[in-house]
Amino acid sequence: MQQPLSGIRVVDLTRVLSGPFCTMLLGDMGAEVIKIEPPDRGDPVREQGGIRDGLSWYFASFNRNKKSVELDLYTDEGKALLAELIRTADVLVENFRPGVLAKMGFGPEELERLNPRLVVAGINGYGSTGPYAERPAFDFITQAMSGFMSVNGAEDQPPLRSGQPITDLIAGLYGAFGVVSALRARDLNGRGQHVESTLMNGVLSFMAYLASEHLLTGELPRRTGNDHPLVAPYGLFRASDGEVAVAASNDVVVRRFLRAVGLEHLLDDARFDTNPKRFARRAEIKVMIDARMAAATQAEWIERLNAAGVPSGKVQNLAEVFADPQVAAQEMVIEVDHPGHGAVRMLGFPVKLSETPCNVRLPAPQLGQHNEEILAPLRAMLAGRTDPGPESGTAGNRRPNEN
Repeated sequence: MQQPLSGIRVVDLTRVLSGPFCTMLLGDMGAEVIKIEPPDRGDPVREQGGIRDGLSWYFASFNRNKKSVELDLYTDEGKALLAELIRTADVLVENFRPGVLAKMGFGPEELERLNPRLVVAGINGYGSTGPYAERPAFDFITQAMSGFMSVNGAEDQPPLRSGQPITDLIAGLYGAFGVVSALRARDLNGRGQHVESTLMNGVLSFMAYLASEHLLTGELPRRTGNDHPLVAPYGLFRASDGEVAVAASNDVVVRRFLRAVGLEHLLDDARFDTNPKRFARRAEIKVMIDARMAAATQAEWIERLNAAGVPSGKVQNLAEVFADPQVAAQEMVIEVDHPGHGAVRMLGFPVKLSETPCNVRLPAPQLGQHNEEILAPLRAMLAGRTDPGPESGTAGNRRPNEN
């Protein structure tokens, strides 16, 4: 069965996380992803995280469905071979700082000359315009600068970062979305274009109603910990054996919740009869709810509340998550056989397509595993071509910088 991106060739110049996540998503949808890696050392993530039998499971998880080719892009031959590969490609993805690809000899004009139908996706920290364009970027820094950290944590505590590298992942997700959108546009007009996704813009777009409230009022959102910044009661409440997360997101659900815990009469109390009043007294309401919920276990309350139409659940650690029957039913943990390394467990596919589902066609490649398969035809093409691609020079020999 053909997948949505079957027949699409992606040249992957990315490393670490944001770019490899983007190209992994494209590969999961059926694209042929050719990962270009520097000789001998490859992507730095090959040596990061937990390693078993010489294989980084971090690398394996984000580089499935890819082929690995070693190319020294600081040599004339390496650049000439890359130029030939670009001629055959549909997409090029890179996560250098803005301008680095041009310094290597592959600026917009050269890419246009090599392949007018090419979709070029750049993933970087802040964008290719503006005063921060050339700054190095990192997930922690863009979490801080985007306002994201300012709203996380308790009001009397310092701001908190997200435990996962959220800005890298959002940038990679938007990058993949931009690529498939540009490919659709190419179907309509026959031409490629440039796609840019950034760590800063991506996480800023996730500020949602916090951003809209500030743009409306000019007021800064307060850190509210596990409480909702706009509605109450909402958050973590204590059962007899631990916390239960409850999302009473509107007046209808609030009534269901309070009825379930035997506190519906509060809605007839002038101190609690509107959301603004409840929000102002949310600590007081929490004490009353905790006292009622202490009479039963987490499991009992979760069953009772969900049956009443009140979204609720347990705060699970990863061991509990991966033992959860719902996670198993959704196949969100998969095993991929890596020759010489055995089975590697990794996260599954979050998007489910009924007719053309994602699948793992290739495990993460060994460094240079596909050199002969990919480079031999390119060398043959190059031998018969008088135009070798971008001109070499001192600028082209500069090493790319990390984001």
